[in-house]
Amino acid sequence: MDSSAAPAHLAPDTKTAPFPAPRLAVGVVTAVFVSISLIGFLHVLFLNVGPGEIALSFTCIVALLLMQLLWYGRAAARLRSPFGYGILAAQACLVYLPIMIFGQAWVGMPGFLAGSVLLVLRPAAAWTAFAAIVASMGVAQLMFTGAPIDILYTSISTVTTGLVVYGLSRLTALVVEVQSTRAEIARMAVLRERLRFARDLHDLLGYSLSAITLKIELTHRLMEKSPQEASDQLLEILEISRLALSDARTVATGYRELSLEEECRSAVSVLSAADISVQLDSDHTDLPVRVSTVLATVLREGVTNLLRHSKAKHCEITIRQTQDHASIEIVNDDVPRSPKTPKDTGRSGLHNLAGRAAEIGGSVTVEQEPNMFRLRVDVPLRFERRGSAGRS
Repeated sequence: MDSSAAPAHLAPDTKTAPFPAPRLAVGVVTAVFVSISLIGFLHVLFLNVGPGEIALSFTCIVALLLMQLLWYGRAAARLRSPFGYGILAAQACLVYLPIMIFGQAWVGMPGFLAGSVLLVLRPAAAWTAFAAIVASMGVAQLMFTGAPIDILYTSISTVTTGLVVYGLSRLTALVVEVQSTRAEIARMAVLRERLRFARDLHDLLGYSLSAITLKIELTHRLMEKSPQEASDQLLEILEISRLALSDARTVATGYRELSLEEECRSAVSVLSAADISVQLDSDHTDLPVRVSTVLATVLREGVTNLLRHSKAKHCEITIRQTQDHASIEIVNDDVPRSPKTPKDTGRSGLHNLAGRAAEIGGSVTVEQEPNMFRLRVDVPLRFERRGSAGRS
């Protein structure tokens, strides 16, 4: 089986906290923006202005806050659109025009605009506009007090506020994106686990069920002619059934090693029972476990396809090992089934074999001629697992 399949426990973990992260991000952003707005409003109150000016400053601050939260903080907002540019222009009016009324008390508010231009404009234009806004606040402070320390403080404050506004406005969108990506990874993990289950079920049980069917048919024919041979066949059916049960239990648990030698003996027995002459030529020493398992799986699938999709009379199985590679080749005289037989080319099984071989750097070759079918798989004895280096 596939030991590299994504673990199924990834999916349930995503259910532990599906929504708090975005909500927390929105809460943090809202608290920071409200605090910045409240500081600006308090500066206006310290001017001892009348109720009309207070109401005007409050309205402007609320409008800036709503723009920042409801538009720039939205994950799906189309910032670079005519409407987005219109919002940016309106924000520019709200941070610059009130300076004429409130003077120095309003010089902290352009930080919202500085952060917004970084969100809306393209990088070159955005940083140019950002620098222009910071410089304009320095000039405004120069006109109000002329003190170098005040000019420096205002410039640094505008830079800091702008970067905070930009970062926090991006925060919510990034958190939502991460949450969405996490859910997608969970869905992909579940899908991969389902594919692994289906592939292992096909590879492990297809051969066993085909062998059981074949041997039951043979036993039925031998019941009257040779009771003792029929009894022997029943014992083999019992053994294959136990193996199929064990395989079914291991499908959901993970990787299972297959013995190439046992599969060779089983293949010869099953093919002989089907009146197919078998020539097995096996020349190999101790193979790495994963290589042996892949070759054993190939042998299972090849024999299963032979029994299900043809009326072959001869089969040659060749297993070879060199210093760096191992290979298995299954050749049979491909006599097709009768037209009444449902057409099933076994492509699902061959696709599974190609995937298993590719996982350890191997390749699958299929050749089909009018009277011959050849399945060959070559795999390296040393390989790297996908994503991490690993020796066999």
